[in-house]
Amino acid sequence: MQLFELSLTAAARAVHARELSPVELTESVLARIAAVDGGLNAYVTVAAEAALTAAVRAEREISGSGPRGPLHGIPMGLKDLIDAAGLPTTASSDVRAGHVANHDSQVAARLKDAGAVLLGKTHTHEFAYGLTTPQTSNAWDRSRVAGGSSGGSAVAVAAGEATFAMGTDTGGSIRVPAALNGVVGLKPTYGLVSRSGVTPLSWSLDHVGPITRSAQDAALVLAATAGYDPRDPASVPGPPADLTGSGDLKGLRVGVPRNHYFDRVSPEVEEAVRRAIERLAELGAELVDVEIPMARYIQAVQWGLMVPEATAYHERSLRAAPELYTSDVRVLLEAGALTSAGDYLRAQRARTMMRDDWARMFGGIDVLAAPTVPMTAAKSGQDTVEWDDGTVEAVSDSYVRLSAPANITGVPALTLPVGHDHAGLPIGMQLMAGPFQDATVLRVGQVYEEAADDVGRIAPVAA
Repeated sequence: MQLFELSLTAAARAVHARELSPVELTESVLARIAAVDGGLNAYVTVAAEAALTAAVRAEREISGSGPRGPLHGIPMGLKDLIDAAGLPTTASSDVRAGHVANHDSQVAARLKDAGAVLLGKTHTHEFAYGLTTPQTSNAWDRSRVAGGSSGGSAVAVAAGEATFAMGTDTGGSIRVPAALNGVVGLKPTYGLVSRSGVTPLSWSLDHVGPITRSAQDAALVLAATAGYDPRDPASVPGPPADLTGSGDLKGLRVGVPRNHYFDRVSPEVEEAVRRAIERLAELGAELVDVEIPMARYIQAVQWGLMVPEATAYHERSLRAAPELYTSDVRVLLEAGALTSAGDYLRAQRARTMMRDDWARMFGGIDVLAAPTVPMTAAKSGQDTVEWDDGTVEAVSDSYVRLSAPANITGVPALTLPVGHDHAGLPIGMQLMAGPFQDATVLRVGQVYEEAADDVGRIAPVAA
């Protein structure tokens, strides 16, 4: 195994035992970026010199006073919505060309305080407004989409171009690309990780979270990044005291959806996820059939909230320079201007009802297990998918359909790889729990991984 293949957990143990130099680890990851990113385009900006300087500093600090924590000396990437002082934050858009951040976002500051080594900024679907990240290629098959909007972060982790990376999730933008690239993605409870210094898409739906190679890695990153920040109006105290766990799942009630989550899902995805759910039962969990409340309204509520909020943020720049936006994003922003106040308020009311109904559902289960996305990575440029029942659906609508509920309700959601389809493309299972039960989904993910065969597998990218 090469150094860039190490998981965060394994790398941290080796660094802290003085068996691995942060400089050697960072050099290995930077060499990997140089070797493969020309074909993947995961990064907007690579700050190689600054990363090596930070790695040297981390090595000196660890040799002197010891490690600050598990992230000390570990190389990572930031989605190009997240400000890091001195680096561009372009949101992968010509609208933000030349913009350089003057200050660290709260999440970048927390990672810096933890001693993490920033490699650079990763691509996003423009302003996070899409589910494919078209400029970035899938780590498992370059002819397929990376998923979005945190496609660059997911590909970087999957391809060994970062030990971990941060993304944002408004309708599935951490979990969708993580699932399509065979890595782990965590959308924490709403407000648990500060969004100050992060370019917004939709204020009431945006989340910041990690993309990693294991659930244990995700727990380590959440512990370092969660916490109250007065600059984010939605911020809440956290994280939970203990985010790691092992053993069995005795006494845990796992909800298995009767509706919505297995509707219009590819047979290979359904088979892999149901097999993974059965594995949870073998590990001691009790499976409970559940009805997903208000399922028919999920996408209407998601779009009813997101579209007008996104347009409100972009109102001035859209008027000043509409030609600088890509056509798909511009159409969505222009559509948002046509949304009435009444429609937006009705979406808010429906969200409140959905939150209440989901809270009642979680009163009878501890975790909900379901597919993360209904199909594996689509071909680049593919606009629609046709299901067996004759339904034709836009690719982006297909991907967001199963991930949006966790954004609307604000509950924690973790995706982890549970298999591959006939083409070798990754399949993800999504675990959700009640608000602030982040430790629960992470514990279940870790227990599942202990029994799995290929946790942390790097995508077979040819250099």
